[in-house]
Amino acid sequence: MRYGMVPSRHGNAMTTAVARQRVAQYTGGTGQLPLYLEQEVLSWSPEKIILKTYDLFLTSARRGDEQRMRRILSELINALNFDYGELPQRLLRLYEYCQRCVAMRRYDDAAMIISGLRQAWSEAFQLD
Repeated sequence: MRYGMVPSRHGNAMTTAVARQRVAQYTGGTGQLPLYLEQEVLSWSPEKIILKTYDLFLTSARRGDEQRMRRILSELINALNFDYGELPQRLLRLYEYCQRCVAMRRYDDAAMIISGLRQAWSEAFQLD
């Protein structure tokens, strides 16, 4: 984990939450996911899980799915590890601001912030 940037203190909880969301997304809520896809999701690194969580937020923002955006932001907040100094505090403030934007139905504002975080995350960990 480079630069102490991995915000996950509950890596398994985050993996499970993202996996459940991906299963619902790919199966239309049936819960039946092809084994190869399930294995792929469960093998993701913590860095990739955060990236995919950002992607899921952006997709939800485009669809105007407020409930899902709220759940995703809650997962991101719960995954922060405050042992890494100032960075998690700054991320917390950004996520809380996004929560307020979502509550005010300013989805584009929240999506712009998450999109910037996604880009920085992708570059920092050479993902995509």
